[in-house]
Amino acid sequence: MASKDLNQAEKLVGEGVRDLTKGARGFQEEFMEFLRKYQVIGLAVAFVIGAAATKLVTAVVSDVIMPVIAVIMPQGDWRTATLDIGPVKFLAGDMLGNIIDFVIIALAVFLIVKYIMKGDTSKKI
Repeated sequence: MASKDLNQAEKLVGEGVRDLTKGARGFQEEFMEFLRKYQVIGLAVAFVIGAAATKLVTAVVSDVIMPVIAVIMPQGDWRTATLDIGPVKFLAGDMLGNIIDFVIIALAVFLIVKYIMKGDTSKKI
């Protein structure tokens, strides 16, 4: 009787393993279809290039543009300027610097996309 139960358990485990591997293959195919359909690899590449471009633009802003602005500004390093309201210190200079960084990055991305899309004759959505 124990042998019969053991054989039945082995059969059930074998069927379960086959079902699992079939499901894994189905999942793999579904995942690859997702990657192709939504162009996830292209999105990942664009993200990495965008991160590198952000570092480049931030370096240009902090190393080239900000020193020129610091000479023009009478207070010198305005990125360290704070706005004190009671016991709270707002980093107004840092916020303004980040806004300037964002505007320059957005302008650079706009110009790059405009240049790339200039040759694209397909209809835009």
